[in-house]
Amino acid sequence: MEQILIDLKSVQAASRQLVSLEDAQIQQVLNEVADLAWKRRADILAANQKDLQRMDPSDPKYDRLLLNDDRLKSILDDIRRVAQLPSPLGQQLEERTLPNGLKLSRMSVPIGVIAVIYESRPNVTFDVFSLCLKTGNACVLKGSRDAKDSNTAIVDIIHEVLRAHRLEGVVYLAPAEREALLPILTAEGLIDCAIPRGSQGLIDFVRKNASIPVIETGAGIVHTYVDGSADLVKARAIVQNAKTRRVSVCNALDCLILHKNLLGALPQLLSGMDKSDQVEVYADEESLEALTGHYSGDLLRPAREEDFGVEWLAYKLSIKVVADMEEALEHIARYSSKHSEAIIAEDQPTIDRFLKQVDAACVYANVSTAFSDGGEFGLGAEIGISTQKLHARGPMGLREMTSYKWVVRGDGQIRTN
Repeated sequence: MEQILIDLKSVQAASRQLVSLEDAQIQQVLNEVADLAWKRRADILAANQKDLQRMDPSDPKYDRLLLNDDRLKSILDDIRRVAQLPSPLGQQLEERTLPNGLKLSRMSVPIGVIAVIYESRPNVTFDVFSLCLKTGNACVLKGSRDAKDSNTAIVDIIHEVLRAHRLEGVVYLAPAEREALLPILTAEGLIDCAIPRGSQGLIDFVRKNASIPVIETGAGIVHTYVDGSADLVKARAIVQNAKTRRVSVCNALDCLILHKNLLGALPQLLSGMDKSDQVEVYADEESLEALTGHYSGDLLRPAREEDFGVEWLAYKLSIKVVADMEEALEHIARYSSKHSEAIIAEDQPTIDRFLKQVDAACVYANVSTAFSDGGEFGLGAEIGISTQKLHARGPMGLREMTSYKWVVRGDGQIRTN
């Protein structure tokens, strides 16, 4: 994989061009990419069909891989929105004059070269490109073999536009083979940070094998706690939306935690999910008893220990009944991936305690976790949802893709102590 290191050196050199770009030119490039991609959508969708033909439609990743006219239009609309957002670069984050006359300021700057490692999601190729270009970062894209043809078609279009602006080198699509990953993760001095987006297995591999900085995003083991004070009409709508809106995304509900006082209402909360979406339920002993006879027996299963702490990415849901709020908090602390967690309750002190004590990037009260998304948060798009605490947390938009530097201006001062 010596060629990969040669290519990465070219990306690192090309990244220096981006610092001098005006935002108007960046806007132009992004809009041209969106226009050309829509014009060439038949090529993108044909390539996507090749990828889809290699995957079992029952695989949870199939939906993530799938592109169609509507999805592509939404992706390209996001690129245009990113183009119009204010640039986060060159912002004076802090400014002051010291007693010795030095004028000190902190200015936002690009991170440099960002590598994103992802699985089966060709939309990420567009998202990463647009967010990186808007923030003056070069990008190294390491997609999976599942989406090889889709990613190649997309990057060919991006490169065609970049070539016209003499910027082709700032976007690099690495080989899809797994062997290409380690050279990227160990490219000290060439890549400034790596961002894995995908399964917990992928994230763990990147974290354990990288010698460059890593920002963890992706895996969501999502809980919703329905408290004894909950409004059941709200609860039913929220739980079903969080679970069934789109099961293959990281903000989808994986585990329903239910206060024992509401066991009798459990069939109401899940009403219709066995018929409309065929949701398989892995119920603990108490919830299994409450659902027996009220939920399709073909879809109702007794929960095992290994059915908790799972990111299902499918029409599957585990249920845990708790005696009180304390037990709910303990369950979340044990199994959460610190992505998105929600409470449904009407008692304000209970809500406040949940929002304060739950350790997650996004915490919700009486809202579906489906809103954990950079676009929904008004960020235009996202490069991922960071589940860690250093540098960025939650949806990573433009601001989170910058660093800063200190600028010090003086008039001949020297340090004498």
